[in-house]
Amino acid sequence: MLIKNALVISPADQIHEKYDVRCENGQIKELGGLAPLPAEEVLDAEGLVLVPGLCDTHVHFRDPGQTWKEDIHTGASAAAAGGFTSVVCMANTVPVTDSTEVLRDTLERAVWEKIRIYQAAAVSVGFKGIQLTDMEALKDAGAAGFTDDGIPLTDPDFVRRAMKEAARLHLPISLHEEDPALISENGINAGSAAAAALSLTGAPAAAEERLVERDCALALETGACVVIQHVSSGGSVDIIRKYKVLGANLHAEATPHHFSLTEDAVLQFGTNAKMNPPLRTEADRQKILEGLADGTLDLIATDHAPHAAEEKARPFTKAPSGIIGLETSLALAVTNLVKTGILSMDELVMKMAVNPRRLYGLCGGNIAPGEPADITLIDPDLVWTPEIYHSKSSNSPFPGMQLTGRAVFTVCGGRIIYSWI
Repeated sequence: MLIKNALVISPADQIHEKYDVRCENGQIKELGGLAPLPAEEVLDAEGLVLVPGLCDTHVHFRDPGQTWKEDIHTGASAAAAGGFTSVVCMANTVPVTDSTEVLRDTLERAVWEKIRIYQAAAVSVGFKGIQLTDMEALKDAGAAGFTDDGIPLTDPDFVRRAMKEAARLHLPISLHEEDPALISENGINAGSAAAAALSLTGAPAAAEERLVERDCALALETGACVVIQHVSSGGSVDIIRKYKVLGANLHAEATPHHFSLTEDAVLQFGTNAKMNPPLRTEADRQKILEGLADGTLDLIATDHAPHAAEEKARPFTKAPSGIIGLETSLALAVTNLVKTGILSMDELVMKMAVNPRRLYGLCGGNIAPGEPADITLIDPDLVWTPEIYHSKSSNSPFPGMQLTGRAVFTVCGGRIIYSWI
C-alpha cells in the first residue's frame, strides 16, 4: 500500500514534513516522493496528518467475566475507530488477571483481533492488597506491566515490596491513587455543587494527593518505573513534578475527561460523569493542562471503562464509576489541547503514541523504514459529533458535543482496519 500526500508527523524521528509512505509486508518500506507500483493499493491522504498508530495504556475490555459491558472484539473495534493500533488492558477482570492461566487465555484470544492488545497483570492476588502475585511468572507469560487499577493499595510496605519486584523485573507498575479512608462516596468531588445537590460528601482531592505523595517517594526510594494513573488533582500534578525533578522514574496519565470537564458536568450528565477519581474544579483542570504542557503528565490515556445502560441508570451512589473513551479521546485532545495552543500536534503525538510505547517497551512509535506499519491518519479540522459507538457500551458525557479532529483511517500491520470515509 502507498499512502500519498500526507503530512507526516513522527516526533521520535524528528519528522514534520509532507511525504508519501509505502507499506509492505506489515512494515513501513520507505518514505519520500514515491510513484505507485503496478497493482499497488494507493490511499490519497491529501489534507491528512499521518502519525504513528495511537497507543492507549489504560483500557478495560471487561473480558473475561463482564462481557455484557465490552469484550475483546468490541473493545478492539472501538480502539480502531478511535485511531488506536495498540492498547494495554487492565487486570480487573473476572477472575482477576493474577494468574498465568487467565493471562494466557486473554492473550491467546487477543491475537485474532486487528489491533495489538497487551495485558497488564495484577499486583496483588485477588486485588486484596495482601499477597504479591508471582510477578516473574506473569512477566514470563506475557504481562506488559502490573496494576491493581480500580483498587488503591493502602499498605505502604506492600507497595514498597511490589515496586522493588517490578523494578527487578524491569516492568512498570501503575497505581490507582485514592485513599479510601478519606472518601465518603466515590465518583463525585467533595465540596462540589453536584455533591451538595445530591447530599453527598464525596471524594476530596486530598485522598488522591496523599497516596500520590507516598508512592512518588517510594518510587524515588526503590527506583521502580511507576505510573500515576488518571491524575485529577492539581496538587497531584505539583507532587509528581517535584519528584520527577528529584530523579524518580515517574510517568503520569491525563485522561480526556479530566482535561475537558469539571465537577459541574455531574449536574448535567449525572452518572455518565461519575468516575474514579472524580472530575474536579476548573483550577484542577487548569493545573492538568499545565502539567501536560510542561511534560509532568507525559501520557494521555482514556481509562476506557464500559458499563451497561441499566447499570448507569441506578441511583448515583449505586451506579458504577467510569466512562468509555477510546472513540472520543483523539478528538477531545485536538479540540481542547491542540486547537487551544496547549500542545502542538507533535507534542500530542508524543503523549498518545510515542511515550506510551516507550514506557511499556512496545513495538512501533516511529514512521521509519523497518518499523511496523501501524499508522493513524488524522483530519485535524474535521468537525463531528459523537453519536453511535463501536463499543458495546455508550456511557459517556460526550454524545451530541461538537468536536474537532478525528482518525479517518487506522492502519495496523499495513492493513486498513478502520475507515471513517
